[in-house]
Amino acid sequence: MLLIYTHKITNRLTYTTRQLFERILGIDISFTTKVEDFIKHTGPKLTYSKQPLQNEFFIRSNDLLFEQGINDFDIRVEDWEGIPCFFPTGEKSSIPYDVFSASFFLLSRYEEYLPHVKDSVGRFPAKESIAYLNKFLELPVVDLWAYKLLLTLKERFPDIKNSSRDYSCTPIINVTTSHAHAHRGFIRSLGGFLMDLGGFRLRNIGRRIAVLLGIKKDPYDNFDALVDIHKKFPVKSMFFFQFAKYSAHDKNISPNNNKFRYLIKSVADYSVVSLSTSFLSSTDKYVLKEEKQQLANLINRPINYARLRYNRVNVPMTYRTLIETEFTDDFSMGYTHEIGFRAGTCTPFHFYDINTEVKQPLKVHPFAVHDYALLKYQKKEEIFNKIDVIYRQVKEVHGDFVLVFSNELLGGDHKIDWMDLYQASLRRYYV
Repeated sequence: MLLIYTHKITNRLTYTTRQLFERILGIDISFTTKVEDFIKHTGPKLTYSKQPLQNEFFIRSNDLLFEQGINDFDIRVEDWEGIPCFFPTGEKSSIPYDVFSASFFLLSRYEEYLPHVKDSVGRFPAKESIAYLNKFLELPVVDLWAYKLLLTLKERFPDIKNSSRDYSCTPIINVTTSHAHAHRGFIRSLGGFLMDLGGFRLRNIGRRIAVLLGIKKDPYDNFDALVDIHKKFPVKSMFFFQFAKYSAHDKNISPNNNKFRYLIKSVADYSVVSLSTSFLSSTDKYVLKEEKQQLANLINRPINYARLRYNRVNVPMTYRTLIETEFTDDFSMGYTHEIGFRAGTCTPFHFYDINTEVKQPLKVHPFAVHDYALLKYQKKEEIFNKIDVIYRQVKEVHGDFVLVFSNELLGGDHKIDWMDLYQASLRRYYV
């Protein structure tokens, strides 16, 4: 067990150090504020404070983990042997950066509490993040810092034991539009036909008519193929279905449609099925509770996992809503149009509510790759080169490689065969 001496034990400190040591590195830790207990301890130990006690392993602390509320920091990102880091510690420190404070800043999404202009659907813009601005969005820096800290600790304490996690790959299929043309009812089908006609989308009109006449299968209805693909690989696939009323942002099939209901039940026989929340329910807990309960009733099992519409995570309110409606896990922590690690990590972590200074029970599963972020690339080779970079980073730190794809893109009309690319991705990254 690693003993940490500090002048003050705070929720921020215990939250962050337990994430790095216990969940990432597999090292048990305990804390003390008593100098005599620290001196008597014969195992691995470190001091996290402003000044060292003797000549022990010492990390000079930033003030961040001993404060409350939000303050605006002047952060300068520097290089730590090839890895970006911030919050320098000074000469006396055993490592040059306060990785605990830096990790808390990213994991808590501290910067998203600060004033910022949201995008068109109310999200924190990726391009305003410290990671994007300093070109480390594609690095799971929190995990990398943890392993660099471990190496330094092993130099001082060669007998320190840690248990590495196993790398895992989790493919997610996000279903906010299960069918492009089928099962939409006469009024919506007529409206879609008129919009295609007004836009001179003749090819789309032909496809729509063929689907409605039963000549062709709906292009978005690729669920049988996806289930067959998932059976080939020992991965925990997950489907998130939107189960909401029609609105300006939510245009899936009606939850009352029997064929749509049968589809969800059939997929639930082979995969984890949970809720892709509607735009409205991410801010209205009563609507969210209704969607959650209706989907649970349909598949006869509890709904514990959520994905937010447009990955619209607004801390802390969005996660408070999920907690109040008894979700246990969220899979929305990432950027829709940028590849990388929004919270700087590929390891699941609990949401920390800075306004209440409490670690909450909601577990956050960050994703690194969203299919819409790959649309900017024109060739399969370019896409795989991009994903490979992320995969290698995650594999190196024994992390969770979470990829989000939509049935829409997989069934859409594109130059790239996205279904083939998806299957090749699982073959390439599940090991």
